Amino acid sequence: MNKHTNKQATTTAKTNPGFWSHFAITLTIVGGVLAANFSAKAAESFSVEVIGSGKPVIMIPGLMSDARVWRPTAEALADDYQLHLISIAGFAGTPAIDGDLLPTVKQQLLQYITQNKLQQPAIVGHSLGAFMAFSLASSAPASVGTVIAVDGLPYLAPVFTRSNDTTVAMMQGQASYLRQQYQQMTNAQLTAMTAQGLFIQATSTVHQQQVLDMATASDARAAGQAIYELLTTDLRPEVHKIQSKVLLIGATGAMLNDADRAAAKALYQQQVATIANADVEFNADSRHFIMLDQPDWLTARIVQALEE
Repeated sequence: MNKHTNKQATTTAKTNPGFWSHFAITLTIVGGVLAANFSAKAAESFSVEVIGSGKPVIMIPGLMSDARVWRPTAEALADDYQLHLISIAGFAGTPAIDGDLLPTVKQQLLQYITQNKLQQPAIVGHSLGAFMAFSLASSAPASVGTVIAVDGLPYLAPVFTRSNDTTVAMMQGQASYLRQQYQQMTNAQLTAMTAQGLFIQATSTVHQQQVLDMATASDARAAGQAIYELLTTDLRPEVHKIQSKVLLIGATGAMLNDADRAAAKALYQQQVATIANADVEFNADSRHFIMLDQPDWLTARIVQALEE
């Protein structure tokens, strides 16, 4: 990307937010104490709460969210599955770490799977957590079971551009700008930015406040680093390595016209087209936090996918 193009991309991002820009940030901005059988610090880049017994399922939240966001789903599954609920460093009050974030989380999650002798655990991820699920399954296809991606993609940037032709090179300048912007944010500014997109996050004011509270407790530098990594890491060339079943679930409840819904569906389907066993479906009544807006529907879909 030349300097002129980079400047244009940055200016557009700052002056023309629009629905799709809010939607892109929604895929990274996310966000009850969970009654756990035990809780342990598994690695410096994340902590884990484990409940239930049975087939292992790792549940990963999105940016600026923690394990609490999966609470309704985990409680519904606990009789039949062993749920490993992840809280990533720097999000929703979990202590932050220095340096690369998502690559460290991936490496340490793979170590966690090995050390705890989890046999092909299913990975259920929301938003950033869905990206992490694709990353884990691409990097270690023999070690990962079913992947359920909840409103998250192998590459985030096309949601900004509305084109799957977008490349990392095209997004480098904008990604760097966003990281710098977050690094300079105060806690109040982080809260205010999150509040602007709450109408896409969830339907009810109670759930919107839950999202906002988790963001307020997050580390802005960690958020900025994660957004940078999401925009500069394209897993689309890697996901063909995934051997397990993949269910990608999208939410179109915040979209007001058929054109936006059709564009979102095409974009999602194209991103998983090279995966041998992948299904894509959408919930037209839910916004980004499907587990909050449509908990029964999502739990039923997760159970069905896990049983197939």
